[in-house]
Amino acid sequence: MLKFLLALAALLPATALAQLAHGTGSVHTAEAELAYETFGVAGAEIPIVAVNGGPGLSHAYMMQNDLWQRVAAHRLVILYDQRGTGASKRVKADAPQTMDAQVADLDAIRGALSLERVAVLGDSYGGMIAMAYGAAHPEHVARLILSDSAAPTWKGLVHLLPDVFPDREQAGELEAKRLAANPDAAAQAGLVNHMRMMFYSTDMRDAYLAHMGDLGFEPQVGGAVQKATETLDLTAKLAGFKFPTLIITGRYDMNVAPLTAWRMAHAIPGAQLVFFEKSGHLPAYEEAAKYLQVLETFLKR
Repeated sequence: MLKFLLALAALLPATALAQLAHGTGSVHTAEAELAYETFGVAGAEIPIVAVNGGPGLSHAYMMQNDLWQRVAAHRLVILYDQRGTGASKRVKADAPQTMDAQVADLDAIRGALSLERVAVLGDSYGGMIAMAYGAAHPEHVARLILSDSAAPTWKGLVHLLPDVFPDREQAGELEAKRLAANPDAAAQAGLVNHMRMMFYSTDMRDAYLAHMGDLGFEPQVGGAVQKATETLDLTAKLAGFKFPTLIITGRYDMNVAPLTAWRMAHAIPGAQLVFFEKSGHLPAYEEAAKYLQVLETFLKR
């Protein structure tokens, strides 16, 4: 049955994907108005909340292909914009950007959708939020997926971009100096340059950059999040995780090198580690078919 479902999902034509239930909504809290997007419908299968990275990005960068619509062929999928980004711009002036606040936001969305237990997938920095959520609310976590996730502490991140892309790093620095009088333009140019270093395949890179559009980058939000979480260390929490955990990493991820995933997989009891051999930081884009298969196999087990 599982093989049939996977084959069906992979073969769903664009017309079928277009007919999937799609919704948007918002959750009001005392500190922020949180916008979310859903695909599919709630049913017998575990719903999944996908938490994007950044920090300071909306979930738009995760929507560059139809992966989540395919996942939603047989389960509810929820994505949302973290406070201060994307459609979640309405934030109380003194609202914090701490990890506790991020965890509370995720739980507010889960609660508003009346979902008792969910699979939580954290991508890149979103993996840090997912780990923090698992530590704070294990009763609501049916599965945990860490996809090219940040380490449980910033100092544990293995970051190789300056070593592998010195030319692009230098080009980015020169561009930042040229645009110094326009901080917003400099930040957006820096993001584009950063994205150029995220891929294994140059063809996939070029296709992504050609169509990515506005990723909702808010550098001030990103900076505030990093400052608020700079001393956070969730390492000791990992040994207490009881829920099934899947760790995904692109073999050629130079933004968060696979050593980070390897260490987390050995710190979380029973964690499954899967390498994507033709991916950089975004295997959900570069190897979407394999990503779907690995994800569904894990969610079905």
